[in-house]
Amino acid sequence: MWGCLKMSQASKHIEWCLNKAKKEVEECKKLGKRAKHRGLVKNNPDIEEAQKHLAKAEHNLSGITKFKEIGFSDWSMSAGFYCIYHCFLSIAARFGYESRNQTCTISLMRFLNETHTISLDEKYIRLLESEEIQGITDESVIDLRENYTYGAIITVNDDGKINDLKKSCQDLVEITKQIIYG
Repeated sequence: MWGCLKMSQASKHIEWCLNKAKKEVEECKKLGKRAKHRGLVKNNPDIEEAQKHLAKAEHNLSGITKFKEIGFSDWSMSAGFYCIYHCFLSIAARFGYESRNQTCTISLMRFLNETHTISLDEKYIRLLESEEIQGITDESVIDLRENYTYGAIITVNDDGKINDLKKSCQDLVEITKQIIYG
């Protein structure tokens, strides 16, 4: 796929994601069903779709604060997670990809970064992996979302967790705008 160049882990995973989606779409066609996939499809760049995902990211960004204000700070963590994810989906659409798989989306961001298609600090890519975000030493964004979504805790008592997540999201939304609009 990439010629004689040594394929990175991200590019190998992208190839797997593309093949997975292709097989799933073909299987749907054989069965006469609507084409669905849980991978990655390469299309033409779609600025309109990128803008829609960016709007969704901004919507989720505002949700971080609004959930806290109305006593639903546990949902602030999910809003932050999905803000980041929609930024990535926006970037994907900008470069002609449709992703329906979180690990494929993360690999795509890493691949676009490795190939210098985008310039994105690795810390933003790691936000959706089981890595720590700046200022949070014991939990990743994934851990926070899962703990507060699936656990029984209904209040985030540490404002620092919410503030750190919100700051990372604000920064990523601005970076995404630069990538989308040049």
